[in-house]
Amino acid sequence: MDRGDMRPSGARPVVVRVPVEPVEAAVEADAVDAVARAGDVAVRGPLFGVATQGAGDGPRWRVMVPVTSGCPQMARDSLNSKLWFRAKDEAGDRAERRALLAAVARLESERVDELTVGTTRYRVVRAEEYAALGAHGIEPPRPTDPEPPAPDWNRSPRIPRVDDGLLLDPDAPVTPTQALEQLALRTLAYRGERFPEDVREDSLRALDTHPDVLLLPATFAVVERTGGGWKPVNGPHVSAHEARKSLDFCLTWAWPRMRGLIPVDTDVEADARSVAAGGGPSAAELAPYAEASERLRAGRRVNRLELGDTVYQIGRTRRLLRWGPDGPEGPRPSDTDSHDPERIHLGLDEDGNVIPED
Repeated sequence: MDRGDMRPSGARPVVVRVPVEPVEAAVEADAVDAVARAGDVAVRGPLFGVATQGAGDGPRWRVMVPVTSGCPQMARDSLNSKLWFRAKDEAGDRAERRALLAAVARLESERVDELTVGTTRYRVVRAEEYAALGAHGIEPPRPTDPEPPAPDWNRSPRIPRVDDGLLLDPDAPVTPTQALEQLALRTLAYRGERFPEDVREDSLRALDTHPDVLLLPATFAVVERTGGGWKPVNGPHVSAHEARKSLDFCLTWAWPRMRGLIPVDTDVEADARSVAAGGGPSAAELAPYAEASERLRAGRRVNRLELGDTVYQIGRTRRLLRWGPDGPEGPRPSDTDSHDPERIHLGLDEDGNVIPED
């Protein structure tokens, strides 16, 4: 990716506000420090979600499906499910249910990136995921990023999801550092020869069709150090602590089963800590996983962890969403899908009853 020298035409002015609340002022000062430490920007690639716009929303859109999916079809499938359940449980009458089910039928057979049901527009939206790089690799969580007062390692409680209730407002005032980042990233595009020609062409075209940039809330990912840099393990997560919890789950539950250290048919509550403490044939092999988990849990905001020769880090990831005269950018022709549209749910009749298959 390259920021280049091109100046997009038709871009909206950026409205800047000065933080006055003490907490917001601290976040802004933290962001200034982060800018001073950052050396470059690493772009991972696109993520996709779904946004909606109602009749009275003006230029604003609201995120309905988090902008975290790896391909457009995954976002379409999520929209398919949400509309199906809305038809089943929330439709006010048969006419509304028929309209919702007609949209579901299209999503089952077509690569639909935008549709309207009643007075609501639904659009698959596209964002670029990126991270700041410094002397020690990917930017870690900042001191002012939200953290729980007391770390909770329980996997069952419900937590806010990424982009929950997020309003996309192109005219909303931003802080000085947010304005600086938006303006710096307006001309970000794929230009290197290692990118396919159609990807480069779509990326440059987007500078004209969607000249503005909106910054989505920061997310957090677990990354692994490799010989050539860092590769993602999982994410994005809504907070740094949720990323740590996901790493703990990998260490204690998922990886031991994937690597044959805990049989897959073992009690679901069994993990590396309990099996290693109880002895047995795999206890010695599980001990490093249990010890790494204990270091992760015992420390205060641990953002880097070693397991054998492997280094894992909690990385602070960002997403930029391009914006044009008609709102957020959708998938580009060069974006690829992992699978075709397909039927996900059983049919519904006009009263919302599930039609069983033979």
